[in-house]
Parts: sequence; structure tokens; C-alpha cells
Amino acid sequence: MKLLGLLLVFGLGVASAEKIVCYFGSWSVWRPGDGKFDVEDIDPFLCTHLIFGFAGLSNHTWEIEVLDVWNELCPEDGGNNCAYDRFVALKEKNPQLVTLLAVGGWNEGSEDYSVMAGDPAKRKTFVDSSVNLVRKHKFDGLDMDWEYPAARGGVPEDKDNFIILLQELRNAFDRFSPPLMLTGAVAAGKPTVDAAYHVQQMGELFDQVHLMSYDFHGAWENTTHHNAPLCGLPTDVDDMAYFNVVFGVNYYLSLGVPKEKLVMGIPEYGRCYTLDDINSNGLLAPASKPGPAGPYIRIPGTLGFNEICERIRQDQTCTVTKDPRMYEPYFYCSSDNIWCGFDDADSVTLKARFAKNMGLSGVLVWTVDTDDFHPRCYNEDFHLLRSMKRALDAPADEEFPDCQGLYTTPSPSTTPEPTPSTAAPTTSTAEPTPSTAAPTPSTAEPTPSPLQHCCTTPALLNPLLALLNPLPALLHPPPVLLNPLPALLHPLPVLLNPLPAPLLPLPAPLNPLPVLPNPLRAQLHLLLAQLHPLLAPSHQVLSLLTQVTPGLTAPSTLTAQFSLTMIVTR
Repeated sequence: MKLLGLLLVFGLGVASAEKIVCYFGSWSVWRPGDGKFDVEDIDPFLCTHLIFGFAGLSNHTWEIEVLDVWNELCPEDGGNNCAYDRFVALKEKNPQLVTLLAVGGWNEGSEDYSVMAGDPAKRKTFVDSSVNLVRKHKFDGLDMDWEYPAARGGVPEDKDNFIILLQELRNAFDRFSPPLMLTGAVAAGKPTVDAAYHVQQMGELFDQVHLMSYDFHGAWENTTHHNAPLCGLPTDVDDMAYFNVVFGVNYYLSLGVPKEKLVMGIPEYGRCYTLDDINSNGLLAPASKPGPAGPYIRIPGTLGFNEICERIRQDQTCTVTKDPRMYEPYFYCSSDNIWCGFDDADSVTLKARFAKNMGLSGVLVWTVDTDDFHPRCYNEDFHLLRSMKRALDAPADEEFPDCQGLYTTPSPSTTPEPTPSTAAPTTSTAEPTPSTAAPTPSTAEPTPSPLQHCCTTPALLNPLLALLNPLPALLHPPPVLLNPLPALLHPLPVLLNPLPAPLLPLPAPLNPLPVLPNPLRAQLHLLLAQLHPLLAPSHQVLSLLTQVTPGLTAPSTLTAQFSLTMIVTR
């Protein structure tokens, strides 16, 4: 038998992944031409949950406030179009539908929410007014979308104050029968997550955790990359190694969010660039500015899927391809040097299958109003949304993407932080970090099976496997952690066979220890969450692992939520 890999699996029992949470951008009613989308354009049978975006926060009264009174309220409340009430009335067509009101969003920023959350009186005003607005318009609950605590004008104390705010909302919502729902849209980028959230406590207070697993990359960077890669690239270095869907999902599960509460985000839009040279047109190609705006969303650097499919259909200079390392599509056009990473029916199907096989609560769509809803490009309306639904309704796959085999050793990064994009009211997962990989574009052709590229043996983990070989001994007392010894750390005495009293300092040959590559550090973050209870008696072992993974913090607060499964072949 030969040990080939290690897969982190968060419970192998497959849940139903029934939920399809659809965000509706109410401003889409003001888009021109075929881009206009109103409440009545929503199919109430394609989504289990509908979320109306957005309400805001008044920095005068500290109450929740209606952002578009004319569109959202009725004449008796000073409005005209009654969008709130028409939205909730979709439940008359589908009584099983859940309708929520979202507060916040990217354009609302963070500073006012930071001030409100840090003041008990202002928090009470916000909580009371939220209850009143939700109940008045008969929403089933509130979706909290503060982007983000401790960022964008916030303060470090936001991380604690956010939990206090959520607890007070939870207490107020639980007074009713049935209780009002409390959900939250949260960042997927690890740096933002670490600064903004007490994840386990947050997961306990939310009924559903809506993971914004998109906006990982965009025109705030100077090389092309995919908006929402399921898998990372070998050249993703430093924080970039965390900017993919698989890591985001696994990270939240490792920090204590129950899988039955985690809803994985799938975008119905693309992030676009203007290529510096049309002949350099793959992933990581140089691109110094956003792509041109489309006819509907009208924001440089962002195209809705409806704009993308029409552009590809109409512009004969466009080429569509897929990178086999991520199985995500992108297109570029020589007419104006535009390059866009987006999701198509194949990629959203793969992502929905991933969510189902991981046993997650379901998927969310940002936003339903940028699908091909008329339709103009396909033989069905809401082509992406229907593709996700078909994937969730299908039987689970025996294997599913983990992407670990895609990583190779990256080069170090020295690129400075960029300025985030000032884009539309789309939600964002992380404060953008610049791509630091060499701008060598990929021009690889897609391969027949996407799962083939996501489930291969993780070659990068070989040093880790050697470090912990044989792993079964680690999981059964007495632990024999470092026997046999890996060449990486040789020579080293057998420290923990059986677990001794206080250990002597590490021998000189191990000082300094070799530094492991960035993507392996990302895997160790997840692995240590599981191993920590076993390693806790030996601070020397934790010290050893910390030395080979600079920046790694001792995971004493992490909760082991996943099991370790060994993949062996003859």
C-alpha cells in the first residue's frame, strides 16, 4: 500500500443541500432596456429564499432606513411602487417561499455600522426599528450584510461589537412565534474573516450563514484572474492562496460553522479587465484598468451574465476558454481588449455539486436579476439558476473537488496593497489583495472532466504527509507523531513515543527550520484545527509546526469540526 494523499472532509454524510437563496438587487428596476428587472420578473419557484437588497442605516436617527422610498414603499408611506409588499406577496404564489430584507451591502460601507454597534443606545434603536420594519412589511426576517466589521472605516472593536449586535437582534427576534429569521452575508477571504468575525459565535446566532464566495479577484489587481475560482492557481501566493471557494468553505467549517447552516455563494456576474496586450490573454495576463461597462449594469469592471452571454453571441472577435486548473470560463475580445472571468452553466453546476457533496445547507445567487432572464441566449429563462437547481436535485457524486492537488510551490510576494474597486452594490468577499504572480498567461484548453482536476493527489502535501506519517498512529494513543522521520526534518529524535514529560530544546540542526510554501501553510491552518487537541500536551510540537509555517497562530480557539480521511491506493 502506498499513501498518496490526505483529504480534509467535513463529515462524509451528505445532506440534501436544498436551499437556493436568491438575492434581488432592487435597483435593477432602473436599468435600461432588456436589463430592467422588477419584482414580477422573479420566478418564485426557482428559489427557496428570496432576499430584498438593500435597506440601509441612518447616521442621524440610527434606525434602519428605506433607501429608495419611491420604489420600495406605498403611497401611504410616501412612496409609489410598493416593492417591499409586492416582493413579499410572491409567497401567495409559493407559500413555501421565505422572504428576507437585507440591510447593508458594499455601498453602505462600514463606518456607520461601526459607530452604531459600539453604542448600546444606538444598537437598541437599530434593533427596535429593524423589528418594526420587518414586521410591518411581513418579511420573514433580516439578512445582516455589514461589509465589513473592523474594515473600511471600522475599528478593531467591531469584531466584539458585531457579536453583541447579533445577540441583541437574536433576542428581539426570538420573542415572536415563530421567531423572525436572522441570517448574515459574510466575507470569504481569510484576512477579512480573521479581522471581522468570531466565527463560531456568529454561526450560533445566525440561522443561515451566507458565504460571499466571489469577488476574490477583479480590476483592482493588475493581472487577470477569475472572479470566483472554485480552485486556486499554483501561482496564488501569500493571501491569494486563500482566495478560492474551496478554501473559504473549509475555513468556515473548521472554525465552527455547522455545515447545515452554511450557504455557498455563486455569482451571476463576471469581473472584467482591459488587457494591456491582446496577445497576452490568459489567466494572470497584464491588465492595467477595468473592462468597459456593459449596457445594463453600466459599471466598468463588472458585467452581468446577461451582458456577458449577449456580448459573446454578438461580438465575433470574442474567444471563450477555460483553464483546466480551475475549470472556470473566461472570455476576451480583440474589439476592445476586454477580458472577463465569469461563471457559466458548467461551472455553476460544478459548484452546486460541490456544495451538495459537502453537505452544505445550499447555495446563494448574487443576483437573480443578472441571469439571462428574458432569455436572449438560451432556450430557457434563468439559465444559471436552473442549472444550479438541476445539480442540487441530482444524486450526490461519489467524489467531489478538494483542489489540493492543484498547488505547487509559489514564489514570494512583494507587491503592495491596492485600492479596492468602487463598484456597484455587489457584495464583496475580501479587501482586495493584489495578485503577485508572474503575469504569464495560461492558454490551456479545457479537459473532459472537471472533477479530474479537483480530486487528484495533492502533491504539495507530501512534505506534510511525511511529517505526520504514519497518521493513524497520531489518532490513537500512544501517539507516535514523528516516526519514521521525514527527510525535511532529519535528523530529529523520536520525540513523542510515548508522549514524554517536558521535552528538551530542539537540536541545533533544526534551527532554523525550512519554511513551507504558502499553499501548504493554508492546508496546515485547517489541519492544525483538528490536530490541536492531540498536540496540546506538547508545546514543542506546536512550536515545530509554527516554525515551518510563518504567520501561523496556535489554533487553541479552533473547534475540530472535520475528520481526516486517508486516501490509499495500491
